[in-house]
Amino acid sequence: MKSSNTVAKRNVPAKRTAPVKRSNPIVRFFGDIIAELKKVVWLSRREAAYLTALVLIVAVIMGLFLGVIDYGFTRLVNDVFLA
Repeated sequence: MKSSNTVAKRNVPAKRTAPVKRSNPIVRFFGDIIAELKKVVWLSRREAAYLTALVLIVAVIMGLFLGVIDYGFTRLVNDVFLA
């Protein structure tokens, strides 16, 4: 017969740890916000200025383009229906 060297496991209750403090949800929310903002890679001043200028230029160009299109359609409608 083979002898078995295995030891039977006992049901030992887990060690009790200190009760976890439940923080206020609002405090935890703002703590999470601060933690996430620390992970953000912020733009440099130069990159922010460049991208701001780019957005403004594109907005002006698109505004002019749409203004010309609107003026053209207005003239077309006035010439067709009011002529």
